[in-house]
Amino acid sequence: MFLLKILKPANLKRLAYRLAKKLIIVPHNQLEKVTLKNIDSSWLSTGEDPQFIIHPARRFPKRRFNKGWYLLRIKINEVNHQTHVAKLYSNLQKGELTCVDVPWHSTKFVNRLFYLDKPNAMLRFDPCETETEFTMNSFMVSKVPSFIAMRYMKQQLAVHLNHVDNLEKYLSAHFKLNGGARIDTVYEEYNKIFSSGVIEKSYPFWVKHDEPLAIQEMQQSFNSEQSDVAYSIVLPTYNTDPIYLKECIDSVINQTHSKWELCIVDDASTNSQTIDVLKSYQEKYSNIKVKFLKQNGHISKSSNEALGMVSNDYVLLLDHDDTLPQHTLSFFTQAISDNPKAEMFYGDEDKIDEHGNRRQPHFKPDWNLDLLLSQNYICHPVVYKTSLLKEIGGFRLGVEGAQDHDLLLRATASLSREQIVHLPYILYHWRVIENSTASDASAKPYTTDAGIEAINNFISEYHKDARVEMGTYPNTYKVNWRLPKALPLVSLIIPTRDGYDILKQCLESIYLRTSYSNIEIIVVDNQTTCPKTLSLFSEYSNEKDNFRLLKWNKPFNYSAINNFAVSQARGEVVGLINNDIEVINREWLSEMVSHALRTEIGCVGAKLYYPNNTIQHAGVILGIGGVAGHSHKYFHRSEPGYFTRLQLVQNMSAVTGACLVVRKSIFEEVGGLNERDLTVAFNDVDFCLKVHAAGYRNLFTPWAELYHHESISRGEEDTPEKISRFNKECDYMKETWGDLLNADPAYNQNLSSTHENFGLD
Repeated sequence: MFLLKILKPANLKRLAYRLAKKLIIVPHNQLEKVTLKNIDSSWLSTGEDPQFIIHPARRFPKRRFNKGWYLLRIKINEVNHQTHVAKLYSNLQKGELTCVDVPWHSTKFVNRLFYLDKPNAMLRFDPCETETEFTMNSFMVSKVPSFIAMRYMKQQLAVHLNHVDNLEKYLSAHFKLNGGARIDTVYEEYNKIFSSGVIEKSYPFWVKHDEPLAIQEMQQSFNSEQSDVAYSIVLPTYNTDPIYLKECIDSVINQTHSKWELCIVDDASTNSQTIDVLKSYQEKYSNIKVKFLKQNGHISKSSNEALGMVSNDYVLLLDHDDTLPQHTLSFFTQAISDNPKAEMFYGDEDKIDEHGNRRQPHFKPDWNLDLLLSQNYICHPVVYKTSLLKEIGGFRLGVEGAQDHDLLLRATASLSREQIVHLPYILYHWRVIENSTASDASAKPYTTDAGIEAINNFISEYHKDARVEMGTYPNTYKVNWRLPKALPLVSLIIPTRDGYDILKQCLESIYLRTSYSNIEIIVVDNQTTCPKTLSLFSEYSNEKDNFRLLKWNKPFNYSAINNFAVSQARGEVVGLINNDIEVINREWLSEMVSHALRTEIGCVGAKLYYPNNTIQHAGVILGIGGVAGHSHKYFHRSEPGYFTRLQLVQNMSAVTGACLVVRKSIFEEVGGLNERDLTVAFNDVDFCLKVHAAGYRNLFTPWAELYHHESISRGEEDTPEKISRFNKECDYMKETWGDLLNADPAYNQNLSSTHENFGLD
């Protein structure tokens, strides 16, 4: 108990403080001190190789770090709030051979064990690999006993590998060890967490190295000046800071595509400098039109006035203090040329501060209606066909604060998926200033209320069977789709073999914590021999009228078992449920069924947690690791995730079959699960993609929460036979769904194809 207790976060912190060595931290390369009030540990990295040298200050033999185990505990605050990978070198002569990676994110404590194989006079710490400004809030190095190091590493591996109960067995089998795992073996595996785990490239690095390649490729393949596409850029202004206004207008003037007009409507500004700037541009440029309103009418009215000035076929909306990259119109022109039937186009964006520094990139998914009902994920930049905006009557008055969201909903209501094109490039810089929604969504609280009204208007006009409330965060929303008064029967299908403890927990949690009343539970027995499990079958069969037991006396084939059970199911809706699922909230099934009954929705997935309340599943991302991975894996359940997506209903290409709800008619329409080629792995992903190909939208909801005690029931792919079968299933998925695996429409090609954290590779 002492060992387990001492390694809880609070105890680990106390241990680190108690054992910490006093240190001398000396800037060594590409670091400049930043003088800030009351802060003496702020630094500016002036290059890509900043370095600190770390010496022990306390007198002990030869003033060295002795051989042994050490815990590095750091907390660094970086101005751009990006994730970085620091490097700690224990032997400067051997360089990378003695380097350990230390991923860190701004404001979060990071603990990292490392081992010195011989005494050393100094360490070298490289905090990042980019130019940035940061503050060292905490930097401790503590020598720890080997038994503490072993326990801590196993604890971290147990979380990372999901072998909480059988880690020792796994390590012994994996490395063919007798008598348990050696500490050097555990250290080797522990280091892999940091070399292949949640590590992402910094955005400044991406801007410097990755973005130019995409721009160059476009410029070489397409000459936008040869196109006849012309834009009317709509720009409402009101008391805009003259500096920002000039930057905004200049960013239009500097476009590499020259066929544009700028339609500016000033909403009765009282700032004479704003008016003077507008007049100066109006006089100088014939393609800049300016209209000055005499009475302030707010953003929607002034935007409509600007729409009345347009003369070109395409409209781009621009806010008065934001800027466009030089290539924005060229990229949109290429997209219009490639998609002549499309009516609306949108791109990715980032934020810029008052100095023009770029941060917080929003790499968006392709068209995602349910995400748009949860938040305005599109924002800007958006290009509309002018005829579309005229058809819907422009901006609606009365929803100021969410006027763009309202316009998007109404404009896309009559469009097909093919008529809405997403460009996965940063084509807009959103200015971050005090009291703007760019800096803080809660800075303008009225915008959330306006958003609720906009979504309610949309639903009442096109759906009429839902109500909207505020989501977990400002400017996010939860749409509650009403269930019919006569609840349809739902058949929950649970395959099992033995597994008494987990099956008992699963069944009890469903019966005790499910508010949805019209269900049948179908347990499919795949050759159970455990007496306790057989007794459990008898108990539920005798006591529960809505419990059914089916026998599957053939070798394990997940797809075939579920296909068989669905054929026997009486419900209009079926739920595929793993036997290691545990229900948390009572409304889980009501939430999932309310979506599954929507005509356009296919598979519905839930938010699944490991027992330690970190994310196991929040939707499937295609292409991660070659075939598929899980969104936001290992994030804490309460975290917002990437642009709050962890807390939002949204369309996903696939969801896990561990807890999947779908109408039986759809299951049968696409032929169920593939029991020939995918007997164990990826059958759920393949099924979802067939449903998607049939024209339905798959969906993830965070409002259905369950625990998933993953791998308890089936174990790992750790035998030659299992590995061979798994590899064949991977090959099948790549051959069948290769294009989708390479470009998941619910993800973004700029985000990691290796990690599940929405980071940058």
